[in-house]
Amino acid sequence: MDSDLLKKVHKIEIRAKGLSRDVFSGQYRSAFKGRGMTFSEVREYTYGDEIRSIDWNVSARFNHPFVKIFEEERELTLMLMIDVSGSTAFGSKNELKKEIITEIAATIAFSASSNNDKVGAILFSDKVDMFIPPKKGSAHCLRIIRELLSFRKQEGTTSFHEPFEYINNVIKKRCTCFLITDGFGEFDKGLTIFARKHDVCSIIVNDVMETELPDLGLVLVNDAESKNSVWLDTSSKKIREDFRKYRLEQKEKLEQIFKKHGIDYISLLTTDDYTKELIKLFAKRERL
Repeated sequence: MDSDLLKKVHKIEIRAKGLSRDVFSGQYRSAFKGRGMTFSEVREYTYGDEIRSIDWNVSARFNHPFVKIFEEERELTLMLMIDVSGSTAFGSKNELKKEIITEIAATIAFSASSNNDKVGAILFSDKVDMFIPPKKGSAHCLRIIRELLSFRKQEGTTSFHEPFEYINNVIKKRCTCFLITDGFGEFDKGLTIFARKHDVCSIIVNDVMETELPDLGLVLVNDAESKNSVWLDTSSKKIREDFRKYRLEQKEKLEQIFKKHGIDYISLLTTDDYTKELIKLFAKRERL
C-alpha cells in the first residue's frame, strides 16, 4: 500500500473509531436491536400483543388469534452497499462525494464492529464491482476502507438491481443493509423483493451544485457516468430555476420510493455534518 493511501486509511480510521465510540456508543445497538430476529413459535394472542405479530394463517385455522414469537439473534450481519459509480467522484467544495461516502461507511462499520456484528460490503456501479464477505473485527473494517479508497471506476452508470439481487443470493438470512449512494439511477427494479427480505436504510450524498446551479455564466457540464457534455448558460435565471425544479422532483420521487418500501433514509450534502444526520437516522429507528 502506498504511503498516501495508508495516511488516508489511518485518518479515516481515527475519525470513524472516535465517532463510533464517543458519538454513536449505544445508539447503533438500540437503533438496530431486534432487527435480526428468528421465528421461535406461536402462542395465543393476549391483551397488549402487537397486531402486526398476529399469524393470520394459524388464527384462521383455529378460529382464534395467535401471534408469532421471535427470538432476537445475539449478533447482526451488516452489509454496506456502496455506490462507486463515476458520479460519486465529483465535488465542488473541499471533498468529493466518494470521500464523504467512505467516511460514513467507515463510521457505520466500526459502530457495528464494536457491537460484535459482522460487517460486509458490496461496491457497485453498473454491476457488482466487488463483494467483501461479512466478518467481525476492526481489521476487516480497515480492509473495507482500503478497498473503497483504492477503487478506481473509469466509466459506467449506476444500476441498483444487480446488487439487490446479488445480496439476496449470497446472504441467505435477513440482514441490515445500508445503501450509500448519490441517488442517481433507477431504484424500483428489484427493490420490492430486496426490502421485504432485508432491513434496509439508505443514505443519499449529494454535492451542493447538484441541487442548485450557481450563476457562473456559460459553463461546460460533464456527465461523469454517460460521458456526455453540454454547455449551460447558468446566468439564465430560467435555466437555474428549471434545474432546481427538476432536482426537487427527482428528490420527491426518491422519497416516495423509500416510503413505499418502508426504507428509512437520510439525504445530505457533502458540506453537511454527516454525524448529525446519522444521529437523526438512528434516533428515528429507536422510536420504531
